[in-house]
Amino acid sequence: MVKFSKELEAQLIPEWKEAFVNYWQLKKQVKKIKLARKPKPPQQVANNINTSSEFGFSIFDPIRSYFSSARSSSSSTTAEIIKVRRKMMAGSDHEVYQTDLVHLFSEEDEVKAFFEKLDGELNKVNQFYMAKEKEFMQRGDILNKQLDILMDLKRILSENRRRVNGGVFSRSWSSSPRSSDFSELAGGETPKSEQSETEEVIAALEKNGVSFVNSNTRTKMKKGKPKMALRVDIPATTPTRTITAVTSMLWEDLINNPKKGESGGGGGDHINRKKIQCAEKMIRSAFVELYRGLGLLKTYSSLNMVAFTKILKKFDKVANQQASPSYLREVKKSHFISSDKAVRLMDEVECIFTKHFANNDRKKTMKFLRPQQQKESHMVTFFVGLFTGCFVSLFSVYAILAHLSGIFSPTTGRSYVETVYPVFSVFALLSLHLFMYGCNLFMWKATRINHNFIFEFQPSNSLKYRDSFLICTTFMTSVVGAMVIHLLLRAAGFSPSQVDAIPGVLILIFIALLICPFDILYRPTRYYFLRIMRNIACSPLYKVLLVDIFMADQLTSQIPLLRHMESTTCYFIAGTFKTHRYETCNSGKLYRDLVYLISFLPYYWRAMQCLRRYIEESDVNQLANMGKYVSAMVAAGARLTYAKKENHLWFAIVLVTSAFATIYQLYWDFVKDWGLLNPKSKNKWLRDDLILKNKSIYYMSIGLNVVLRVAWVETVMGFRFRMVESRMLDFFLASLEVIRRGHWNFYRLENEHVSNVGKCKAVKPVTVPFRDADSD
Repeated sequence: MVKFSKELEAQLIPEWKEAFVNYWQLKKQVKKIKLARKPKPPQQVANNINTSSEFGFSIFDPIRSYFSSARSSSSSTTAEIIKVRRKMMAGSDHEVYQTDLVHLFSEEDEVKAFFEKLDGELNKVNQFYMAKEKEFMQRGDILNKQLDILMDLKRILSENRRRVNGGVFSRSWSSSPRSSDFSELAGGETPKSEQSETEEVIAALEKNGVSFVNSNTRTKMKKGKPKMALRVDIPATTPTRTITAVTSMLWEDLINNPKKGESGGGGGDHINRKKIQCAEKMIRSAFVELYRGLGLLKTYSSLNMVAFTKILKKFDKVANQQASPSYLREVKKSHFISSDKAVRLMDEVECIFTKHFANNDRKKTMKFLRPQQQKESHMVTFFVGLFTGCFVSLFSVYAILAHLSGIFSPTTGRSYVETVYPVFSVFALLSLHLFMYGCNLFMWKATRINHNFIFEFQPSNSLKYRDSFLICTTFMTSVVGAMVIHLLLRAAGFSPSQVDAIPGVLILIFIALLICPFDILYRPTRYYFLRIMRNIACSPLYKVLLVDIFMADQLTSQIPLLRHMESTTCYFIAGTFKTHRYETCNSGKLYRDLVYLISFLPYYWRAMQCLRRYIEESDVNQLANMGKYVSAMVAAGARLTYAKKENHLWFAIVLVTSAFATIYQLYWDFVKDWGLLNPKSKNKWLRDDLILKNKSIYYMSIGLNVVLRVAWVETVMGFRFRMVESRMLDFFLASLEVIRRGHWNFYRLENEHVSNVGKCKAVKPVTVPFRDADSD
């Protein structure tokens, strides 16, 4: 049977952990009471007996003891041994609980301390529940108003479309995310149909509490109707919206403040149908997030109630008293149990969602509001083990065949290294990265780091660590199998041009699987990955999310993989796998320039993300973070140039730029990304809140990160190796960088999780689309 403490730790909401009943601290207090009730030593008991028997024994002693015990037991069941009082907190309207001991306990100090802690926990739970309930109620009111506005707009627009003859609407529709959705109608004559439409919109929206007189422009139309100043804020999350936002900033004065003397309807700034669709999607997402928050609040209430019940039962058992009924009566009357606002709001959200967003299909509603997580299948575990065994066996066969055929010898090794090595290195590095990500997923799950919430993944189709291991082992088994076939065909005397096409065929197969439109082989994950890569490649035009930042950081550790992809693409597109002229892809000017471009691209993308976040948030730290990636670009360029021009000047430049970039990166890793090296922390040079209990792991991780960060030193040491050994060393260093990144990932997300816990942030803040322009 699982202990309740472990069950509570497994079920509690990680971001609200500090707001839950501190069950473990209360258990310690109960243990103190138990220790205070230990039986007295035999000698002391004998002395008490001797003392009590100084006046002799009586035949009525057994009867007297029976009635006294019966009296005490009956009094303990009928009389209250504690009294729980409510009183108002000074300077606040919150009620607090205070327990007084009516019955005299033999361990009065320990019992008093226990109930003081219990009262403190009950007050903490009540106050947190009331604060969250108030927050969700306010969010519900706002969303109801937003929904009313949306429904009125859709109704009016549908009616107006029916009035239009010829199917063409006579008014223009703007898509500016910063300008008003409705025309700011200046002086001049306005058609009656437009006036009636404007009056309908004003009446519908004023009904929902939206004002339309801008504080800066309070002029009115001739008919006396106020100018509209309602904004529809659609986040600039795509390149189209970003470009529109920039152009709207340039034209906003011209659009919203038409020149005097212009005739006709002045502003011409109207609703775009796509904008209404985006607004509807935003409101729907907000309702889903509100429902999720209310569900968490309901879980919070029930778990805390069980915790109070369990700890009071433990107290009754240890103290040999019946205090739990009296205290639990007050707990059940407290706000976090007696209030049903959250439950009623959940029912209301279900009804609203079913009516307006699910076409009265309750099953579809529940699919949105309560997405079911996929059950972990034992078949996945079975195939992970199967492919792992196949990989080990095939790799052993490959090593034997490679040794027998002498493909790594100085004479025949060049051909193999130039043709096969880059392709298989791509898959090997990618598989290693997937393996490290699977290890990250396993550790995040074991330490209760809510990575799905942090990355905004859908729990129903997010990748599990077993899935990541399955993809990794499948990749490596396929790649090593292709390598074995490649060697066997070469040994059988097939044409080199035919045999060397095998790596290209393997690449085409995996690309086809990546973009496969059928709902097989983790399609949601594959398409989500492609969307993230699109967002990164188009930086800074897309809105930057944490998952985009995280993936862009992974790409900065996969520059060798990108360079191998470049050489492989050149090898097959230029047809050199037929002619075996390797210099075609190595000595051309375009190729040399592309090496710089590919080495810079991941850092450039990451720097553009920082620039976008600085523009949106005006956070100077984003500019400092951007400087880190710029310094990494300079250091990478210096090392590439030094590889071609080995002289003392470039050697000094490489040392200076690389050392500066490494120190910059290490500082940002430890202080900003991991949140460590805090001299004022209660954990020496770490941070106050740590997920891992063993502090030495953090110190070892700091040292390991330093060692792996300075691996670039090998590139300037001037060691001379043959081509095969040089490529193997490059692959080894690239693998170390992937391992460092996987190691870095855990602490990066741990720091983000600790930050969310500190802010009790378990539900995403949702931006609403409709607001009064005067709120600016």
